[in-house]
Amino acid sequence: MADNAPELSLVIPVFNEGANVDALVARLRPVLDGITSEWEVVFVDDGSRDDTLARIRAFNEADPRLRAVSFSRNFGKEIAIAAGLDHVRGRATVIMDADLQHPPEMIATFVEKWREGYAMVYGQRTDRRADSPMRRKLTQMFYRLFDAFGETPLPEGAGDFRLLDRRAVDALRQLGERARFSKGLYAWIGFPSIGVPFDVADRVGGMSKFSTRKLFRFAADGITSFSTLPLKLWTYVGALVSAFAFVTGIWFIIRTMLWGVDVPGYASLIVSVMFLAGVQLISLGVIGEYIGRIFAEVKRRPLYIVGEQVGFGEQPAVAMPVRPLGVDRRRA
Repeated sequence: MADNAPELSLVIPVFNEGANVDALVARLRPVLDGITSEWEVVFVDDGSRDDTLARIRAFNEADPRLRAVSFSRNFGKEIAIAAGLDHVRGRATVIMDADLQHPPEMIATFVEKWREGYAMVYGQRTDRRADSPMRRKLTQMFYRLFDAFGETPLPEGAGDFRLLDRRAVDALRQLGERARFSKGLYAWIGFPSIGVPFDVADRVGGMSKFSTRKLFRFAADGITSFSTLPLKLWTYVGALVSAFAFVTGIWFIIRTMLWGVDVPGYASLIVSVMFLAGVQLISLGVIGEYIGRIFAEVKRRPLYIVGEQVGFGEQPAVAMPVRPLGVDRRRA
């Protein structure tokens, strides 16, 4: 870490957030100035197609503490968080969204807890009224599954809105997996942690970028990244089906010896074949999910490609971490 490192850094992933960044910066500045005079904000532009990056450039011209890393295309929020952690210099780093559903005023409470000695301070949602009833139900089901199958438990209501000590940031930068589930990574690295309840505000502008399909994909990444139980489960299912088939075979032998041969039933045969074929296809699908992740890992592509940096100058913002940084295509 550089000698001139600020006390506090912020990582804010943005994707088509031109309608929100003005209001966000207007609320952030007084909050950060009230905490410390040594702060920086690193926006990570995840391939926005609106004027998000142009607005951030204007902010940087007025205040060089507001910086940006712009991807060459959309890589996803999880990768944007990883890129932000690669580029921050602060002794503590806060991760938050740009839509103001994460209230900037909570940062002061996070820093207070950090100064008390906690290496990680996470915001805990007190309610999910902003989500639909179906989404709330699916979220509850996911957390129950993760608690049952995952390597480490996830704190109730915790998300990406959190403060990380420099030790935690450096630990996360060593984790180079491509299918990233940040909530699980935060729990996996450990360190003393504490939750701070907060109310989720309404979005200032725009719409959520997470569709139902993306949320299901995100949930699958979380389960498969932190548990091999789905693979083991189908071993048990196969054993159960085989045992059932064996018992059924014994029963048919005994029945044939006692009462003779019946006319075979077409419907029962078709149902049995379709059931077993379905079990096999589902098990192959689960295996395929894990093989796909192995394939993505062994290619060793960089997590992201930087198309432009705003406010960092010609030199890299940080030293090279243990895992490779994203590639800047201007210098690649």
